[in-house]
Amino acid sequence: MSDQFQQRLAAPMGLLIDRNKQVDFQFEGKSIQGFAGDSIASALLANQGWLLSRSFKYHRPRGPLTMAGQDANTLVQLESEPNILADRQLISSGLKVSGQNYTGTLEKDSDAYLGYLGRFMPVGFYYRCFFKPLGAWHRWEKFLRKKAGLGKLNLAPKGQHYFDKKYLFCDVLVVGAGPAGMQSALRAAQAGAKVLLVDEQRILGGSLTYHRFAIASDSTASLLAELSAKVSDHANIQILLEATCNGWFTDNYLPVIQDKRLYKVRAKECIVASGAYEQHVVFRNNDLPGVVMCSAVSRMLKHYAIRPAKAAIILTGNDNGYLTALDLAEQQITVVAIVDMRSAQVDSDILNAVTVAGIEVIQGSTVYEALATKGNKHVRGVDIRAIVAPGQVARSARLIDCDLLCMSAGYMPAYQLLCQAGGQLSYSDEISQFKLSHLPEHLHVAGSVNAIHSIDKVLEDGDFAAQNALLNLGLVAPQSQLSVVTCHSNHNFPWPIFSHPKGKDFVDFDEDLQAADIINATKLGYRDIQLVKRFSTVGMGPSQGRHSALPTARLVAKATARSVTQTGITTSRPPFSAETLAHNAGRNFNPVKHTAMHRRHIALGAHLIAAGAWQRPAFYGKREQRDQLIQAEALNVRNNVGLIDVSTLGGIELRGPDAAEFINRIYTFGFIKQPVGKTRYAVLTSEQGVVVDDGVACRISDTHFYVTATTTGVDNVYRAMLKWNVQWRLNVDIANVTSAFSAVNLAGPNARKVLEKLVFDTNLSSADFPFLACRQATVASIPARLLRVGFVGELGYEIHVPSRYGEALWDHLMRAGEEFGIQPFGVEAQRLLRLEKGHIIVSQDTDGMSHPGELSLKWAVNRKKPFFIGCRSVDIVMQQKQTRKLVGFTVDSSLTHRPKEGHLVIAGDDVSGNVTSCEYSSSLDQTIGLAFVGTAQSDVGSTFTIRTDDGQLVSATVVALPFFDPDNLRQGL
Repeated sequence: MSDQFQQRLAAPMGLLIDRNKQVDFQFEGKSIQGFAGDSIASALLANQGWLLSRSFKYHRPRGPLTMAGQDANTLVQLESEPNILADRQLISSGLKVSGQNYTGTLEKDSDAYLGYLGRFMPVGFYYRCFFKPLGAWHRWEKFLRKKAGLGKLNLAPKGQHYFDKKYLFCDVLVVGAGPAGMQSALRAAQAGAKVLLVDEQRILGGSLTYHRFAIASDSTASLLAELSAKVSDHANIQILLEATCNGWFTDNYLPVIQDKRLYKVRAKECIVASGAYEQHVVFRNNDLPGVVMCSAVSRMLKHYAIRPAKAAIILTGNDNGYLTALDLAEQQITVVAIVDMRSAQVDSDILNAVTVAGIEVIQGSTVYEALATKGNKHVRGVDIRAIVAPGQVARSARLIDCDLLCMSAGYMPAYQLLCQAGGQLSYSDEISQFKLSHLPEHLHVAGSVNAIHSIDKVLEDGDFAAQNALLNLGLVAPQSQLSVVTCHSNHNFPWPIFSHPKGKDFVDFDEDLQAADIINATKLGYRDIQLVKRFSTVGMGPSQGRHSALPTARLVAKATARSVTQTGITTSRPPFSAETLAHNAGRNFNPVKHTAMHRRHIALGAHLIAAGAWQRPAFYGKREQRDQLIQAEALNVRNNVGLIDVSTLGGIELRGPDAAEFINRIYTFGFIKQPVGKTRYAVLTSEQGVVVDDGVACRISDTHFYVTATTTGVDNVYRAMLKWNVQWRLNVDIANVTSAFSAVNLAGPNARKVLEKLVFDTNLSSADFPFLACRQATVASIPARLLRVGFVGELGYEIHVPSRYGEALWDHLMRAGEEFGIQPFGVEAQRLLRLEKGHIIVSQDTDGMSHPGELSLKWAVNRKKPFFIGCRSVDIVMQQKQTRKLVGFTVDSSLTHRPKEGHLVIAGDDVSGNVTSCEYSSSLDQTIGLAFVGTAQSDVGSTFTIRTDDGQLVSATVVALPFFDPDNLRQGL
């Protein structure tokens, strides 16, 4: 192929390539030369390589169709990734590429015989053939999946790529940087709006970069240069190229993907100038390599300077096909004929221009069949016939040789984002054109997506959309009435479908669906377009119906004696194009919260971890001594006294005459009769009976409760409280005071001795201030709420103070505890200490199905009160036969493969549960943990098996909880 390397067209063709930089890569093991800026497809085409892959079902040869990444014909395999669009992926030095969906070699696919078995594989044949006898599908599935076209997944990914997210805000987001989009962006920016302009391509201009809007080609070039310069130079316009707006969500919230970054864009106004997709003509062998869209050949010429053929045929239903013929003729490529499906309606000036160029025009005719070379590797000619009625042709044929067939049946608006926003796409059967309506208030549309095609009207429509956006923003004075732009040019041929008795007249290239497949689906009873889609899989491939939606709607309408307007098209849902899991999982740049004691933790050498939006100390000291330091912190709490910052706990104030009634309805326990000055454990279940949060409820007065919630759950708890009280309308005020309070937990046998040095207005003795009591006191002259709680299983006090005093409280306690050997401890030690006591952490030791019975929390559910959220569901699930239970377990501490969170619990050949927590305890000299196990494995003394790292099996023994201080004597000192 390399001898063709220099056969590029002369400048100004080749807008996207750099002829000074040669790039070598491999395709199917052969060395290929291209230029910097070439896509895989363009580099291969420049070397006369049209065969890129094989089709999904029949393994037919496939080549480029759109040259814009809008079809699955160009899917290829890279070493590290399958299903890459060859007309979008740029070449790089050393890149190794191969075709997809073949057995043997790409040139000689041993599964190509499947194309001859089409009659035995009608639409939905697998639904009807393999459902019986019972289990037949499981035997056939592997075979069918192996034969169907799929890429090869790299099972050893390196995972070194960095993906992230970023937030963007703008006054006006313009999607599409074609002529309409650039004009809209420019008009809005000139009025003072902050504009974000997004486009999939590498350069500004959209269709201006390849499409010929007029007989004089230089007029398009000058308009492109003028608009691009103005947009690029405007200070109010931010441009994102090679970026895809992948969906529309409420209030103009739009995700935009650019390279390895996901932008989360919030726009006050949004203008969609996404353009339109050129549509193919349905005839036999319309999928052969060398059969392309007119826009594709224009891209080959102007973007990549490719000489695509020696002799071309143009098949068109509009004037644009004539302009494509002029583009080819100007590059000394022979255009044998223009086959116009219309009998008239050709612009006289355009017709005269192609006549002067010596191009034959055959009107009222179509290509009935593309003639193939051996093995269907390329088009070699066409069978042209006169159209005698919609979809019907004459018997007499005219055969013409060619090696390129360019087709244009019209245009389908790129409607996806607009329909996701609630817009309605309607079709006029009289003029064969789409119209969008019912768009939300702050979403506008411009250009060919709005059925505006002539360049003057496109620019005018861009202005109109910008004016409407500016009116909403208040940046222009209201006018009496803005005139709606109308365009009378019609580019859609009403029935470009010419079914062939021998088939292979493809409606959907992705799924190898022919015209007969769609018709047969309706004959089987699937009259609704949505059902046709699901039964036949039309539009479910990578191109997502960009080219198949319109011909499918036409065929369904005809087969069911309806109009396309009545049939409609299939629903469009995000994402607009495929996005990787890495984009969704990429690093978030979320706000970070620091507690009032944060600087003290840093000074003490804390290693911080994320807890929701908060940063919390995991442990203190050198990182390489992590495990030893965590054990030492825990032992100091058990034997002496420790201090931990718990300011991140959620705090909610409930005040009012109905405060007790309200909290009684929210949580599972009983709170109506809770004494003032007492705390109670509070479990929150969802309406489905699932435990979703827990905390402590402190009754400060008859009408005042202070409730804590988990760090990551407080926002959901607060939101739920507000929602329920909107329905209940109780007399209670609800306030989220999490950030208003700072808190510490002072815990250990010497905790009372430390606190007595700072508290003088409250008796801290066990008799006057017992376990589970709460008091309002003054700690080192700081007003505080004291809670006697025992999450870590020791004598302990939670001390809650206004946040402004948080750092001062920490300093006073550390100084007061010096003589008792006080040490700070972090989250990791706290988790170990609570595990020793068998206390659960919601969301770590629970999941989306955990009910109180599974968690041994029946004691925390008051069955005498008439109602709490989820009470009926809790009754139902707890009365059913239980399948699992959360239990405590121990394992041999000498094992090298210690269980970790998430490791599976095995019962025979089945998975019966999973480990939720597991740590080594120095206090017990034992490895302990919590795990969900099957009910048959849950009795104390039972053993069960855990599968650990590398598939190692470990035996664990169920023990009674708590592991440490089973009589709970220490926390009640």
